[in-house]
Amino acid sequence: MSTTRRPIYLDYSATTPVAPEVSAAMQPYWSDLFGNASSLHHFGRDAAAALDEARAVIGCALDARAGEIVFTGCGTEADNLALRGVAFAARRANSGSPGHIITTPVEHHAVEATARQLHTLFGFDLTLLPVDGCGQVNPDDVRRAIRRDTVLVSVMLANNEVGTLQPVSEIGAICREHGVPFHTDAIQAPAYLPIHVGELNVDLLALSAHKFYGPKGVGVLYIREGTPYVPPMTGGGHERGRRPGTVNVAGAVGAAAAIQYSARQRDAQAARLTRLRDRLIQGVLASVPDVRLSGHPTERLPNHASFVFKHVDGESLLMALDVEGIAVSTGSACTSGNPEPSSVLLAMGIPREWALGSLRVTLGYHTTEEEINILLDVLPRCVARARAASLEF
Repeated sequence: MSTTRRPIYLDYSATTPVAPEVSAAMQPYWSDLFGNASSLHHFGRDAAAALDEARAVIGCALDARAGEIVFTGCGTEADNLALRGVAFAARRANSGSPGHIITTPVEHHAVEATARQLHTLFGFDLTLLPVDGCGQVNPDDVRRAIRRDTVLVSVMLANNEVGTLQPVSEIGAICREHGVPFHTDAIQAPAYLPIHVGELNVDLLALSAHKFYGPKGVGVLYIREGTPYVPPMTGGGHERGRRPGTVNVAGAVGAAAAIQYSARQRDAQAARLTRLRDRLIQGVLASVPDVRLSGHPTERLPNHASFVFKHVDGESLLMALDVEGIAVSTGSACTSGNPEPSSVLLAMGIPREWALGSLRVTLGYHTTEEEINILLDVLPRCVARARAASLEF
């Protein structure tokens, strides 16, 4: 690593730094305002008031009612609660039917693994819709897949590995026509795209604060009023009985501050990052042999560039770049260390010898043009070294 420059962070899809104003908003709730929001005394009332305000802020940001916002421990929990809560409600209402769930093979594991467990352990029928070479779902395939016993459709808004955006609003409209609850994992989107639950036609939507310059350890689940839902977790009556457990008040306050911070930054940053992203993509495709862009060329997150390199081990490439002081990813941070190629890439039809060499470069509010220049200078020789090492075996 060069000792003359600072390390470069280009893994914003894994996590983002907490914005200073978010940290400042949270600080009192670690010390002076530490009460349990379920307590009746004034310490608890102060915490409950902060929680109510945070709920209202997030609801306003999503064009939702405050009462439709549920705080969770993370985005993964929000996805789990959404799928299980709707599935269990359907099972309770229709005990004679196994129920049918529709999702895709390119979902985050929080959705994909939950859907598979509902299938294998609870007997729900499961349909995995095909995706095209860019990772997109055809809404007509959703329409054809819906059955009389379909209880839930789940399609993510923006893919965490390849950045592809899905036609969520159109899919949601189809689900509304058929009276089927529709869930989307929108965790990657709030820092770069506006999210309005009405325009998206969703009944459930999951977020995670640490993806939009907020704290780790707090997620958000939107549940549209009237959506059938049975709490998958049991305990106290927190969050109007939808998610038991003492609420992380400081985290909720931080999530609300972060969503406001992102809303102020989003439009200007999305335009700036799109320019940097496109320059990065063009530079990589022009300077490195045997490389492909993965994901949709234009219908993708503004900050997201992802590639596959033939005959390159992605982990070796990641470590070569880390030695140069550049932090990137091979894909989802939740699956790092897995020697197998990404199931998302394979579902998109990318051959194994290419899929093993995946690289995800995700930009953020602090990314500079100089950092992109450095990456473009360093990457070709890192790929060459990783490719040479791979071909030796």
